[in-house]
Amino acid sequence: MNELVDYLRSRRSSLAMTLVEPAPSEAEIQILIEIASRVPDHKKLQPWRFVEYGNEARVELVKKFQQLSDEEAGSSPLEKRQVELERFLSAPLVIGVISKTIENSAVPDYEQVLSAGAATMLMLVACNAMGYEAQWLTGWFTRSRKATELLGLNKGEQIAGMVHIGSNHIAKTDRTRPEISDIFSKF
Repeated sequence: MNELVDYLRSRRSSLAMTLVEPAPSEAEIQILIEIASRVPDHKKLQPWRFVEYGNEARVELVKKFQQLSDEEAGSSPLEKRQVELERFLSAPLVIGVISKTIENSAVPDYEQVLSAGAATMLMLVACNAMGYEAQWLTGWFTRSRKATELLGLNKGEQIAGMVHIGSNHIAKTDRTRPEISDIFSKF
């Protein structure tokens, strides 16, 4: 077919814990954001924004999240919460995609959230196109109201995804994919 189709048919994320330097430069980050923002956006609402969480900021956030983790145990076991915090620190670059629903809009909320999801996915593809690897993650701290306040979210915003970006020298293995006949039908 063509190289883009071949890439899309075999696209696979790298694990955040395997990502190392180099990460995109400041100029490349600007390009990633430009590309990620070129998604369907009904009524031009821009129901998303992007936040770079630098290394020093993530170290400080994790200290606060660890305290919060003890207070907000929730349904996630402590070991799993700790692994999620370690992943947040592991990649050389993390960009949060923040979903914000514009109320009283003619555009349904779910369309706005889907646009933020599309921006997150397009950022993954853009990372690969630029020669980097990436993984889209969330975690308990992306769903905790107190933690999202620490992450700089405003009222009505939520994390669509934390995109962990870097380079990877470990071969990726694919997971089992569904049979097309199991997920596609004609009406």
